[in-house]
Amino acid sequence: MGTRSLTTFVETYKDNSGKKVKNEIVTMYRQYDGYMEGHGKDLADFLAGGELVDGFGMDDKVVFNGMGCLSAQVVAHFKDGTGGIYLQRANKNSGENYRYKVIGDFETKEITIEVFEVGNRAKKIFSGSPKQLQEKVAEVVES
Repeated sequence: MGTRSLTTFVETYKDNSGKKVKNEIVTMYRQYDGYMEGHGKDLADFLAGGELVDGFGMDDKVVFNGMGCLSAQVVAHFKDGTGGIYLQRANKNSGENYRYKVIGDFETKEITIEVFEVGNRAKKIFSGSPKQLQEKVAEVVES
């Protein structure tokens, strides 16, 4: 049995009245290697290599054209054949050990990753940029 994780992709933006809105796009279930040094590292490495944008040009840099595009690119990056990676509705109990939230802010174009360890209650163990998660994982691996 593997270390299961859920990764939920969330976009944030201001509506017409200026109120901040959070919209969950999709949740990805990973059946194995869900711990921070596994899935967390893989996720941070992929996201740190790109930039969240609103529109894109024809240059060679990796961009995510909004959170819908980012979500699809992450799923495409991780999915390789049958099993392992699944899409599901948000908040479905999957017996996961870790939960990740990838939050994209439409205004600032910043990507934040939150990591929760799941037991009787979910406990937040990290919140920061993909680069900061890479650094955190490197610290954990070294200790």
